Amino acid sequence: MSDHRHQKRIKIMQDLFACTFSDDNKARCLEEKDPESTVHRLLQVIDDIDARLQKVAPERPLSEINQVDLAIMRTIVFESDHKETPIKVLINEAVEMAKEFGSESSSRFVNGVLATLLIPEGGLPPEEEHVKELVKETEEPEEADSEYNDFEEDYDD
Repeated sequence: MSDHRHQKRIKIMQDLFACTFSDDNKARCLEEKDPESTVHRLLQVIDDIDARLQKVAPERPLSEINQVDLAIMRTIVFESDHKETPIKVLINEAVEMAKEFGSESSSRFVNGVLATLLIPEGGLPPEEEHVKELVKETEEPEEADSEYNDFEEDYDD
């Protein structure tokens, strides 16, 4: 995917990875990043996001999760909280990033955790029912519809 929104998500995930590599890095990022930047805002709510991720994957403590996978999931959960991007797009983006930057098993793990977290208990709205198929087909996710790919936050390096 060469979509500019996909590239923005990658940049956010990479910066988040760098900022969360250690507590010192996190503190430095909070001081240096523009308070309106996506990464700064994400860092402010990272404990909440982590608690939600841990709740759906209790058998894998966050400290044992591949840090790239964790950065991908944090990025996508933050977007789901702040944008109205369809679940299909969010899961697809996460799977694509996991395939590109994670380990061999990353895409399946990321897909499973995010599907559990993002798909509501009552099921999906009718317009997104097809996500169930996507969740089952982690190896070959559909390409995201760019019209819904609206993670347009201004991003300052």
